[in-house]
Amino acid sequence: MLFTDRADAGQRLAVALRHLEADDPVVLGLPRGGVPVAYEVARTLGAPLDVVVVRKLGVPYHRELGFGAIGEGGARVISDDIVRRSGVGPDEAAAVERTEKAELDRRARRFRGDRPRLALRGRTAVVVDDGIATGATAAAACEVVRAQGAARVVLAVPVAAPDAVARLSGQADDVVCLSVPAMFRAVGEWYENFTQTSDEEVVALLARAAGPTATRRRAGEAAEEVEVDADGVRLAGDLALPEGAGGVVMFAHGSGSGRRSPRNRQVATALNRAGFGTLLLDLLTPAEEAHRANVFDIDTLAGRLADTTRWLRTRTSAPLGYFGASTGAAAAARAAAAAATSGSAEIGAVVSRGGRPDLARPRLGDVRAPTLLIVGGRDTLVLDLNRRAQAELRCENRLDVVPGATHLFEEPGALEQVAGLAGDWFATHLGPRTG
Repeated sequence: MLFTDRADAGQRLAVALRHLEADDPVVLGLPRGGVPVAYEVARTLGAPLDVVVVRKLGVPYHRELGFGAIGEGGARVISDDIVRRSGVGPDEAAAVERTEKAELDRRARRFRGDRPRLALRGRTAVVVDDGIATGATAAAACEVVRAQGAARVVLAVPVAAPDAVARLSGQADDVVCLSVPAMFRAVGEWYENFTQTSDEEVVALLARAAGPTATRRRAGEAAEEVEVDADGVRLAGDLALPEGAGGVVMFAHGSGSGRRSPRNRQVATALNRAGFGTLLLDLLTPAEEAHRANVFDIDTLAGRLADTTRWLRTRTSAPLGYFGASTGAAAAARAAAAAATSGSAEIGAVVSRGGRPDLARPRLGDVRAPTLLIVGGRDTLVLDLNRRAQAELRCENRLDVVPGATHLFEEPGALEQVAGLAGDWFATHLGPRTG
């Protein structure tokens, strides 16, 4: 597996880590090269980002041999066995620790500035680097993070040497590695662009992640948890309403997905940044999701989306739109059609991502809201179904194909294109951008 650059590696790694999203993790990048990778992971998971600064305590006459490691907050891990076998005396050990502590503090101040270190006690900590050769630094980071109180430590890297992965499995609760090539020689050979990450880049990424718009990017943190009564069924949702929102977009999730889907959250975050509110809602209860037939019950899904629309209208007067994925696109189309035939102009625009609007037949011709269909170029079956559905639409509509993308838009940059297309469509049909 060859990565374009660290951002590409981080985007791919985030997909493999999306199961951690519900754990409310903290993402920690190892400076310097691990931070650009960690930034993409944190952005996709909606998680806070920080650096984990560690310093190895080397045996004075053999610096490569570490007898321990230290981290911020007084975290200290010492190998009594290596201390004993190497003959390091108390005074020598203390001198090494003083030197490394000064350098640790300097680096932490350089990278983080005046911002406090994120608390890890009781949290799931995801330690990220751009790759692992020997694993010494990663092992020290895992130990330090655990000493800082993390309840669970996950080590995540794009590429690593096989023997390093085996060793690190004992240091972390879980190791997630995308590629473990048998002919591993160096991390950089698995990147097309592996230019050195500068201190300035690390500082900029951390500042961007913690900046005043960070809560908009992290939809899960910025959103208010809500419950919607849909014909007696309580549905859980996350509502984000930026001040002066130019419109609010309701997400209708598809099969095997929900409000915590990292793909929909990434799109929602982009819409929040563009000044739109978002409501990510589970249209099915956990018990209902256990029966796969329910995700194809378009009438029920559409009815609950319509109930949610009425509920949302009590919270905002902003224009409303639907964003549907997979079978959720059919629910969005059918709910929009029902609103139009009832004489309501509540829904100003509809966007479908990799959706199945064909399942909204025979109501497609009743949709009046401008509708955008987005499909991956390599998702040939769904592309054909969307073309057929488009032929039945009588409203303003457009079909956009994202070249090279498959059904889940997991390819580098594909989901960003989806978010951009959706944002432009909603900006045109719901109102002007405000941010």
